[in-house]
Amino acid sequence: MNMQPQIESATDIRASARPTNLKAGLEPLAEFAARSQDVEMALDVLAEASGERVARSLARLKGELEAFEPSVTLLGQVKSGKTSLVNAMAGWADLLPSDVNPWTSVVTSLHLTPGDRRQEGKACFQFMTEEEWDRLLTKGGRIGEMAGRAGAGSELQKIRAQIEEMRERSRQRLGRKFELLMGQKHEYGYFDKNLIERYICLGDDFDEPEDGSLDEQGRFADITRAADLYLNCRTVPHRLCLRDTPGVNDTFMMREQITIQAIRDSRLCVVVLSAGQALTSVDLGLIRVISNLQSREVVIFVNRIDELAEPAVQTAEIEASIRQTLETHHGPKDAAIIFGSAYWANKVLTGGLEEMEKESSDALLDWAQASVNASHAGQPAQNMVWELSGLPALNRAISERIVSDLGDPLLARIAASAVTAATGQEAANAVLVQGADSAAHGNVHSIRSAFEEAAQSHLQALEAEIDAVFEAYRERADRAHGNFTDRATHALIEHLEKWGEDSPWEYDPAGLRMLLRTAYSVMAKRLQATAQLRYEAAVQDVAGVLYDGFGAAVEGIQLSVPEVPAPASPVALGQAIALDFNDSWWAAWWRRTRGYKAFAKRFRSLIEGETEDFMTQLKTVQTADARAAVLARLQGFFEDQRDILLEIADCSRAGGDMQALFSGPEGSRRRQQAEAALQTLRSFTA
Repeated sequence: MNMQPQIESATDIRASARPTNLKAGLEPLAEFAARSQDVEMALDVLAEASGERVARSLARLKGELEAFEPSVTLLGQVKSGKTSLVNAMAGWADLLPSDVNPWTSVVTSLHLTPGDRRQEGKACFQFMTEEEWDRLLTKGGRIGEMAGRAGAGSELQKIRAQIEEMRERSRQRLGRKFELLMGQKHEYGYFDKNLIERYICLGDDFDEPEDGSLDEQGRFADITRAADLYLNCRTVPHRLCLRDTPGVNDTFMMREQITIQAIRDSRLCVVVLSAGQALTSVDLGLIRVISNLQSREVVIFVNRIDELAEPAVQTAEIEASIRQTLETHHGPKDAAIIFGSAYWANKVLTGGLEEMEKESSDALLDWAQASVNASHAGQPAQNMVWELSGLPALNRAISERIVSDLGDPLLARIAASAVTAATGQEAANAVLVQGADSAAHGNVHSIRSAFEEAAQSHLQALEAEIDAVFEAYRERADRAHGNFTDRATHALIEHLEKWGEDSPWEYDPAGLRMLLRTAYSVMAKRLQATAQLRYEAAVQDVAGVLYDGFGAAVEGIQLSVPEVPAPASPVALGQAIALDFNDSWWAAWWRRTRGYKAFAKRFRSLIEGETEDFMTQLKTVQTADARAAVLARLQGFFEDQRDILLEIADCSRAGGDMQALFSGPEGSRRRQQAEAALQTLRSFTA
């Protein structure tokens, strides 16, 4: 009997060659998923044994837990194999097209959901707004704005020519729909390669086909700003979002802000470098971005070691070079560095190890000799190559950071809030069964009024305290900005006096970024300390209101102080400014300026214009986000406590005629289940 190897049509994976260790490294995330499920089950049990209002609070907590989808943003060099790595991480070798050059023109978010069977879900493509498109057309994007300020007329001319070409290409593809699509989005209940390429892949020049029809590939790519793809993935044990980015060095920097926003929305970035290029001066834009992240927020994956002649020897040299570059440019010194090959990983996924190129096979053998140990003994070849590809090590680094920095704190916070709600329900039950004293019966309205007064007072006080912290921060940031401009202008004048006007002058803006980063760090610490004190005071006052209103019946309520959300890292500082382009920009600027006073005046004007955007991001946008998060956390605390208070008040009115609800076998069973669920939750708050 002849048996054909089982083939999966979607990915052409031979079942007999599929590795059994695709989930290697994801164990911490799997353990977190199990703990998360325990918390969800405990919330369900408590909700069933609670009144309507407390059950609503518990449902909110469950919804927050169900919505938890940690995101990982991937940044990288051109030709670093970033998209191939994303495919390997998703366990789906041909999920995103990596053979189009360049394919990634927008931020593409893969929303992975655990599932026994791989399956494409829905897709959503968001187009640029009219404002974004107008900025590109009228000013030439960020590059055009910089060229205009620096007086680089020839650069601006080139940019405008490229924009005109791009606009004409877009109009040809889209026709009358072109203007109508601005700010809109397209949603589908499926996606496939053709659909993805239509919206995302810029590719090379698109020639008109012989039949006269327009090529569908890249039809909407010029105006698409973001893509979200939803799919089931059998390798991930918990919901996960992988964000593939176009980088920070696209032609017009029109997507620079979108990429920076994606980084800000993620607490973890994977920086993908090519082993043949590592981290060089070409990647200063990349370095600027990651320099504003903490070490634990960055994992560096050095891809394409399959192209090295002797990876076992060369990787040590590459790592030393990367760390030296990071230190020179004040980057995260302790960031994890992992070496691997997405090429090897995808060969494993497609069952094509035998089809590997000879140079890659030789590199694999060299890497295996240095890396294989006793733990690999007896493993099938595909499992061993999967380990050597670096994917398990990358998965482990990502999983550990997600769990320790995001997942476990979330479980602890939700569990603490649920314990408060559950013990509040116990207090309500005690009031119901035992009856409340006459003071409580007659003063529910005054208790509610006292609570609302405390809530409003603390929220208003927190707003004022946040404003004071931000005002001090803005003053410090403005002072740092002014001091930098003064020092740079003074250095410019010294240069002119010493060398004259014919010698070009350069000035590194790294000092400004460091001053602003320090100011932001001080603000973040003060904000958290201020919010912590306000949260603690709010908890004390709520406890007082409950005790004054209901007496000893509420002594068992376990109020916990909410966790203060940390502000996002100041990644806006990674935005490029004209000072970062010393050679071309300054040469043009220098040629068009004459006279010492003109130099100083135009320099100040240039710096103010160039730094205005990221100063606004730092002083207004990111502070607004931090403000909203801190206030929302306290507001959520008061909403939960309000539900508890109203539940107790309802029970105090009901009196002893409802005791039957909590007596008998059914009532005893529910109390036992609730107590077990409460013990489960308490284990997460220890």
